[in-house]
Amino acid sequence: MSIDPVDRPYAWGRPALPSRRGFLTVAAAGLLTPLATLLARRAEATDPSREPAQSLIVLWLAGGPSQLETFDPHPGRRISAETRAIETNVSGVKFAAGLPKLAQHMSSLAVIRSLKSKEGDHERGTYLVRTGYRPDPTAVHPAIGAICCHELPAAGTDIPRHIAILPGEWPARGGYLGDQYDAFQTGDPAGKIADVAPQVSFPRYEQRLKDLEMLERVFARGRRTASDVTMHAHQVREARQMMTSAQLEAFHIGQEPAELLAAYGDTPFGRGCLAARRLIEVGVRCVEVTLSGWDSHANNHEVHQRLNATLDPAFATLIEDLKRRGTWERTVILCGGEFGRTPRINPLGGRDHWPHGFSMALAGGPIRGGLVVGATDPQGSKAVEQPRQIGDIHATILTALGINPAKELISPAGRPLKLAEGTPVGEVLA
Repeated sequence: MSIDPVDRPYAWGRPALPSRRGFLTVAAAGLLTPLATLLARRAEATDPSREPAQSLIVLWLAGGPSQLETFDPHPGRRISAETRAIETNVSGVKFAAGLPKLAQHMSSLAVIRSLKSKEGDHERGTYLVRTGYRPDPTAVHPAIGAICCHELPAAGTDIPRHIAILPGEWPARGGYLGDQYDAFQTGDPAGKIADVAPQVSFPRYEQRLKDLEMLERVFARGRRTASDVTMHAHQVREARQMMTSAQLEAFHIGQEPAELLAAYGDTPFGRGCLAARRLIEVGVRCVEVTLSGWDSHANNHEVHQRLNATLDPAFATLIEDLKRRGTWERTVILCGGEFGRTPRINPLGGRDHWPHGFSMALAGGPIRGGLVVGATDPQGSKAVEQPRQIGDIHATILTALGINPAKELISPAGRPLKLAEGTPVGEVLA
């Protein structure tokens, strides 16, 4: 009969090692030395349930949503402008009244309420939140989705691993990593994907490819460097591979049950969130789904009421769907925009740009749910508790994906640049 050294003391003449659970229990009781406690924590980190996530879904709220009408209401205060708040399923945490479904999933969310930025312009703010860096004339930084694709294994994916659904004015780019890491842009999943099926008969299509291949060979003679730089032949091969891949079915949300489609919401954004769930299941590393229109300089309350009605069912159902499909633990979700909105209502009934204290939500993977980090001033000043920077959000997401945010890459100009400048928000990482 075999002897298990974990369960039987002094097996094979030496003390047995305790199980991981027993080791952690003893450490928690304070009976181990600091070194042993560190080893216990490392043992916990090797637990399969603690493995890094593998994909990222970004719910991009283009235009800058108001923190007061979403994740950080101040009911009864002057700055709320009579915006109502509702209880979430976490005691003491409230959301704006327009997010009732999402409020029941607060236990799965980590909400950062104390983000500060120096960028109050839409384009510059978008660049900062997408890349973690402020715009710099000496370098074009990659979006976080491009970094995910660069740093994580390809996993046998035939379709693009960085995808933007309903992209806005400034889509996610590969930056100095190269154009091959740009997001593949597509529209409402209810429609067909453009340019993935031949527009001519198959024999004529095959002849065109042969003619193109001949032109490529002629061009490459004596111009090998120029030919490699354009990456044209590489892009053609990837396009052909995608056109014939069964993984394209991931875009076809019509295969899902009607009740699930209805739960996400009969909107382009809702369909985009459902497509995002399907895409990560075939190995896509980052899917960004955009919900535009949050720039509420006028009629702020009406704008947020309308957009919350789209965001709420889509985000809540995405959480439920990922858990039901068993992909929750390997998917990180980020929800937010380029900045927040002013505590003061302007003469048009709107809120203006406010990068001095706004909110974002994280969920999935090793993100600890039911947590709120930081607080904005209920009187509406620029002061916040536990201020965090956009770089901290990037460092947190990369850490959750098992990527070292301090890793340096060399830009084309020869500059060493970290993947993220910030520090991970440790309390939200389980």
